Amino acid sequence: MSSMVATLELLCFCTVFTLSYVVLAFAEDDHNKQFIYHGFDRADLHLDGDANVHRNGLLQLTNNVELQQGHAFYAFPFKFDKSSSSGQSLAFSTSFVFAMVSESVNVSGHGIAFVISQSLDFSEASPGSYLGLFNISNNGLSRNHVFAVELDTVQNSDYKDIDGNHVGIDVNSLISIESASAAYFSDTDGKNESLELASGKPIQVWIDYSGKEKLLNVTLAPITMRKPNRPLLSTPLDLSQVLSDSIYVGFSASTGRRTSRHYILGWSFNENGHAKTLNFSMLPSLPPISPANQTAGQEPGLIAIVLVVAVVVLLVTIGVAVYIVRKKKYKEVYEDWEREYGPHRISYKNLYKATKGFKEKELIGEGGFGKVYRGVLPDSNEQIAIKRVSHDSGKGTKQFVAEILSTGRLRHRNLVQLQGYCRRKGELLLVYDYMPNGSLDKVLYSDIGLNLNWFQRIQILRGVASGLYYLHEEWEQVILHRDVKPANVLLDADLNGKLGDFGLARPYDHGSNLQTSKLVGTVGYLAPELFRTGKATTCTDVFAFGAFMLEVACGRRPMEPGKVDLVDWVIECWKKGYILDAIDPRLGGLFAEEQMELVLKLGLFCSHPNPAARPSMRRVMQYLDGDAKFQDTSPDSTVIAAFSATIEESNLMMPFSSLYSNSFVNTMSATDSILVEGR
Repeated sequence: MSSMVATLELLCFCTVFTLSYVVLAFAEDDHNKQFIYHGFDRADLHLDGDANVHRNGLLQLTNNVELQQGHAFYAFPFKFDKSSSSGQSLAFSTSFVFAMVSESVNVSGHGIAFVISQSLDFSEASPGSYLGLFNISNNGLSRNHVFAVELDTVQNSDYKDIDGNHVGIDVNSLISIESASAAYFSDTDGKNESLELASGKPIQVWIDYSGKEKLLNVTLAPITMRKPNRPLLSTPLDLSQVLSDSIYVGFSASTGRRTSRHYILGWSFNENGHAKTLNFSMLPSLPPISPANQTAGQEPGLIAIVLVVAVVVLLVTIGVAVYIVRKKKYKEVYEDWEREYGPHRISYKNLYKATKGFKEKELIGEGGFGKVYRGVLPDSNEQIAIKRVSHDSGKGTKQFVAEILSTGRLRHRNLVQLQGYCRRKGELLLVYDYMPNGSLDKVLYSDIGLNLNWFQRIQILRGVASGLYYLHEEWEQVILHRDVKPANVLLDADLNGKLGDFGLARPYDHGSNLQTSKLVGTVGYLAPELFRTGKATTCTDVFAFGAFMLEVACGRRPMEPGKVDLVDWVIECWKKGYILDAIDPRLGGLFAEEQMELVLKLGLFCSHPNPAARPSMRRVMQYLDGDAKFQDTSPDSTVIAAFSATIEESNLMMPFSSLYSNSFVNTMSATDSILVEGR
């Protein structure tokens, strides 16, 4: 009897072992052809960054943390024979289920991408809008050998995104060759239905590529539906020109200033033929958004009564407290005309808490327009910079707020982003992105700490030039900044230069003239014609940028007591035959001579007394990027002669500081801004 029991036990064990092996062989991998995963606890994955697998098998690519990225790739490469004349060997089919979960409503970032790459090394990739795939230097290069289908929840004008909820097909670049707003085809209604990628709900994606037809199809649908009959995107594409013979497949996701948790619940892939259908009932569940109620099911009647009473008491207490605090401490100025700017309005209470009551230790800057504080928003933990500007509460306030907030719609990587505003009593509070490395002028003239090398300086010059070009020509209106200087250029964590402080900026329509006769700006950066007419133009911004270029290269302000003015100094060095004598000695002689000469000469011509002789910002960008050749001149050339002749005709053959002989201007220092009407 005992031997029979032992035999049965052994038979059961062998049966269970055999079944387990069969299940694993089906659920895990065929290294040569296909795999299917319902959860990833036993998956052959290569993970990096924030990517990790939960105990229930859920694959998480990113946490709800800013500027992070995560990658999860099938650990074994697939081999394609690109030499096959039929092209059938270069084909694949995949389906997966993903979810993007955000802490805040209508705020998510940045997205997930299904990726095919020749390498598993993404150590040089950047988070944010780069989706963990590329960086500023390699985005768009053919040597990347990367194909991706992006599920993007942030609209980025640099990449020509159509909206903040789209699907794009990317080849070696984040500028999609084709894209569409996220949607699925309803077989019942015969039309596309919109789909919110960051809804927090699981969504299924199918991607099918035929090398024979050179056709890529991308299809989306809610997890409750079967695969629609019509794809969202159907794009002719020859991937044999993009992919190498050995490739890896997987996922990449990233966060930026906006964050989300990015999850993959299941994944099926087939190198040739249709990918196996996922069984939704076998997929791991998403974590709850908020902690579960631990008291559920315990004396429900009593608990419900206690909860109702507690909620009522709490609401009454909070209501009374909020009323008293807001009436006294957080009282704001709000008028009917501000309703149109509602989405840009940020409560004073949040700003007060963000700066710990505008404590002095949070003060990071102070100038003619007010004080600037660093803060952390209590709800999102987002770092911000808050500028407190005094203003007149009269009829000019509406126009001022309208002009300020019009710049809040600007979107460019080299412009400091205005997030919103608040008005309280006699002050206006402007909320911007926080720049951890502060203003450029503090870095240039600090004796301790960061010392910018030439590569960093030329990148800053290119960045600010790109921002000005966007303001002058690329946006829907022409924006005159009117106060370009190092104090208004802020540096982010990667030392990218971003032009900020739009307190003097003015928009006007393309083809029209800005009607103003107010002299505003900063001494040393003001074009000569401003003193005659007071009329700002794109040429006056170019003049200020010329002074800015010379200052960054030479490490000297345009005007300093007891020193020859900067433009005169550079011209004298040029006439003596070696313009490089003017450069900043703190560079230690480490710079590219040809590049430095270009910056110095281009800075002079941007500072030309004759506005017509100055290049446009478009032309400046072409020179800096090497897309146009700057005229090679010598100290005795006709170009220099023309420069000097223009100065002489304008009665300016004297130290450059004599441009500012006006008694009002002479009361200002070289770093002060001339303020008009309390602005």
